[in-house]
Amino acid sequence: MKKKAQTNTVSEPAVAYGALNQTSLIGLLGSNYSVSTDFDLLNLARKGVSKKALVSLVKQISLTIQEVANIMHISERTLQRYTPSTLIKTEHAEKAIELARLYQRGTEVFGTLDNFNDWMKTPNYTLNGETPLNLLDTSIGFELILQTLGRIEYGVFS
Repeated sequence: MKKKAQTNTVSEPAVAYGALNQTSLIGLLGSNYSVSTDFDLLNLARKGVSKKALVSLVKQISLTIQEVANIMHISERTLQRYTPSTLIKTEHAEKAIELARLYQRGTEVFGTLDNFNDWMKTPNYTLNGETPLNLLDTSIGFELILQTLGRIEYGVFS
């Protein structure tokens, strides 16, 4: 029998360079977006996200247009008036991307999108008794939810 030579290579984790789990984020934004790094997300936010991609995201994460309009700080009526191909500009696109990233992370922590959705709609002691969904109107709220997800992932009471 011939022994195979073993090679021990150490590779750096992709997360150190801002690489994302592409598949789920692309799925939430729609198949027209090819995103592999944080810089791709930056360019996407600058370019804008189409209403069609936003509606796709909203349907997949089980939110209403009204809830997303509140999160994005845009009137529901304005959002409804956009055509499917209308590009939603930087400040609103950024919120849509932030929302997609949050739901991607929550799905990783909870295992399924349904489990994460249930958690998002349940009052949480560590979030001052608020439902996480109610905190999405500010970047600070997003950060508090991400911190809580990190604690849950590592088994810290949350």
